[in-house]
Amino acid sequence: MCNDTLVSDLRLSLGQDQIKDRPLDLARMAHDASHYLLQPSVVVVARDGFDVAEAVRIASRHRAPVTFRSGGTSLSGQAQTDGVLIDTRKGFRGVEVMDAGARVRCEPGATVRSVNVALAPYGRALGPDPASEVACTIGGVVANNSSGMACGTTRNTYRTLAGIEVVLLSGTRIDTAAPDADVHLRHSEPALFEGLLRLRDRVRGNPDSMRIIAHQFSMKNTMGYGINAFVDFDSPADILAHLMVGSEGTLGFILAATFDTIPAYKQLATSLLVFDRIDGATAALPALVEAGAATAELMDAASLRVAQNLATVVPALVGLNVEAHTALLVEAQCETPGELADRVAALSGVVGTLGGLVPLAKPYVFSTDPQERAQAWVVRKGLYTAVAGARPSGSTALLEDVVVPMPALTETVGEIQRLCGRYAYDDAVIFGHAKDANLHFMINPDLRDPAQLDAYARFSDELVDLILAADGSLKAEHGTGRIMAPFVERQYGTELYGVMRDVKALFDPEGVLNPGVIITSDAQLHLRDLKVPEVVDPAVDRCVECGYCEPVCPSRDLTTTPRQRIALMRELKASDADRRAAIEADFTYDAVQTCAADSLCLLNCPVSIDTGKVMKGFRAEAQSPVAQKVALQLAENWGSVVRGLRLGMEVASVVPSPVLSVVTDVGRRVVSTDLLYRVGDDLPGPGVSRKTRHRRAPGEVVLFASCLNEIFGSATATRKDKHQGAPFAFLALCDRAGVKAQIPEGIEGLCCGTVWRSKGLTDGLGTMAERTASVLLTATRDGEVPVVTDASSCTHGLHELASDLVKAGKPDLAERFARIEIIDSVAYAAQHLLPHLRVTRKLGSAVLHPTCSDRHAGDLPHLLACAQACADTVIVPDAAGCCAFAGDRGMLHPELTASATRAEASEVRKATYDAYLSSNRTCELGMTRATGQTYRHVLELLAELTA
Repeated sequence: MCNDTLVSDLRLSLGQDQIKDRPLDLARMAHDASHYLLQPSVVVVARDGFDVAEAVRIASRHRAPVTFRSGGTSLSGQAQTDGVLIDTRKGFRGVEVMDAGARVRCEPGATVRSVNVALAPYGRALGPDPASEVACTIGGVVANNSSGMACGTTRNTYRTLAGIEVVLLSGTRIDTAAPDADVHLRHSEPALFEGLLRLRDRVRGNPDSMRIIAHQFSMKNTMGYGINAFVDFDSPADILAHLMVGSEGTLGFILAATFDTIPAYKQLATSLLVFDRIDGATAALPALVEAGAATAELMDAASLRVAQNLATVVPALVGLNVEAHTALLVEAQCETPGELADRVAALSGVVGTLGGLVPLAKPYVFSTDPQERAQAWVVRKGLYTAVAGARPSGSTALLEDVVVPMPALTETVGEIQRLCGRYAYDDAVIFGHAKDANLHFMINPDLRDPAQLDAYARFSDELVDLILAADGSLKAEHGTGRIMAPFVERQYGTELYGVMRDVKALFDPEGVLNPGVIITSDAQLHLRDLKVPEVVDPAVDRCVECGYCEPVCPSRDLTTTPRQRIALMRELKASDADRRAAIEADFTYDAVQTCAADSLCLLNCPVSIDTGKVMKGFRAEAQSPVAQKVALQLAENWGSVVRGLRLGMEVASVVPSPVLSVVTDVGRRVVSTDLLYRVGDDLPGPGVSRKTRHRRAPGEVVLFASCLNEIFGSATATRKDKHQGAPFAFLALCDRAGVKAQIPEGIEGLCCGTVWRSKGLTDGLGTMAERTASVLLTATRDGEVPVVTDASSCTHGLHELASDLVKAGKPDLAERFARIEIIDSVAYAAQHLLPHLRVTRKLGSAVLHPTCSDRHAGDLPHLLACAQACADTVIVPDAAGCCAFAGDRGMLHPELTASATRAEASEVRKATYDAYLSSNRTCELGMTRATGQTYRHVLELLAELTA
């Protein structure tokens, strides 16, 4: 625990903005993917290595425990503390590709996905391939010795680490890849230097120790410290580097890691082999591995029954009456087509040779088709989603992993199945990396129930007995953490556990760094500080707090993330009145108002939670009856409202921008930052009334012209010619392609509903949804022709209109409206217009900002196709994400857009392009504000360059 003096010292040394001790901040940072929960006393947001060293130095002086936290995807309770939590997610995201991709230097806050994106142009990738690559960070990958499906024990973190930069407890910084690393270590940390040599010789001088290490690390093994470093390396600097791998923040802070990379295999073939019994699958494994199988993912009978209920249909499981069946998902990965053909032939030969010894229950084929391969992988990757998402409310999704010697695999699977059965874990599934004899299993105990908690404790003891009796390791991938720290000595014996204790004492004599993790004297530690998920809302109760949503969240560096929003909802439910009031004081801004509600989190969430939609619900609850009435009146008079807004834009365009900014800033302080816009010099002039666009005759397509493009004029419009922008471009392209387009009667009073939906104004939304649906049904002749929108956010909005109608009590109208095909103008242009257009000239380069709606609709390929018709080179920034302008959110909370676009804007500014393109007017405004470059709709440029 921390005292006020410690917090004051941290604030004095590091600055006010880096120290977070509001109840809301402590609550949101307490939660990770594990089933443990500790509330930090203070959070330090570190900007660089100095901040880390200074925070550790101050905490050490106060004898306060310190834990480093980055991605928070860890499952074993190693990223939590009741002391000082140092958040390294925000300030350490650098990635430097070296030696033409042969090596890469990564800072601890960079995700595995971002590193692989940077390596992709070089045809290289990281060796570790954890399933959580979208969210897990390099700091966690190194600290937990992450591996994955294909890397095994030869391409994991330990084996591919080329060097590491470490900040020790004393503040000393060591770069183990430096030529003088040992000299520097001996000079700066003589006791540590000599201690590492002494422990090296102690280990090497004990035959039993050498035998145990050789066996334990012949398997995947993240239990305890990586004491194989004393065997594999001679120099103290190299030993230090590899002890840091898997050290889980207990020895020092990983400032950066350099990896040797591996080829990024693009030639792939996959097959789902279904066997009658587990022993058939395991009997086939050695020959399959020998023949070059890169992966061999095992799924037990319970897993296959779950997979049969997934939305994706997998041919190998159709019609299969699963009894004791077991499947292996086998994949070949090669660099060239010729190598792949040879590899597939070898694997097929193995399967054929097995013949009657281990017969397959279904025919098999090694497919190279991306769609068929994806279907096969759904079986494996969909297990966690299906089981975790369907678990009873309030229960814990507890995912564990173990490893045993290959000969023990068959019996171990059966024993785990029987063990789960004895404890009534009827929904348990067993799967894993069979070529490494690494098993994962998932159970869903309700830890709120004392009887179930007691059963879980006994289950854990029996599991330990089972795995150690098989001479296995209690942790293969997920790290020791709190869950297995009490059992490290049992696995390694007294002598090697003594070596581990001495390692800890050398680096951290006072036990300040992450106490209780890896080394502990508390035999019951794994049963303490358990997280009990509160039941708060059916829409979020299945959240497993994995953090997969965080990298795509626009507000992640400003306020809160989707995981944190849900964690705060649970904390509010569990808190007493005083703490609840303290959290609620900041919840509205931090969680609700600064949520862009773009729902990108839904696309990343393994259990399909739309946190943006939940935050819209909070906004709806906050709306007063008066606000709902006003919103209804706005909907009923929307044509007049839009005319007024357009007039306001006209006035604003002639008022000096400094005057506008001062006036609106004063008004926002008096009224509310959630009601009154901040207006500056980056808003365009007004657009043109939709009513003036005369296209009333029935056509092949109906254009639902967006009110966004009526309110905000095109970037290329002039006072003499305002007839510019996406709707005019689309109509011109239709004319050139010979497609007759229609604009419906009454368009000036219509809207897709996003204005009301995003603010929770349900009465106005229902009215607008009914009117819009009725007009479009008439215009499309009850869905005979499609509706096209000229703003991608409106495409997304119209797709939601049917559910709005159901909520408004109009199910019949909703059913009729759902028959209409809604398509974005970019998708329509790519599919139906481009083939009939002649490009008269092309630009050299363009940079493209895909919108959230493009991603939801899967329209990125169409957006790219239109952009590539305009420019020889089209770049989508690696950091492209939601701009968080979110309709009007960028004018209400410009700080949200500034934070959300920072990384993408920085990447865009590194080069100069001939065009800056997107597919939604407000997103174009947001990116223009962020980069200083004028973004415009891709169809505007396409219309200029084609005939």
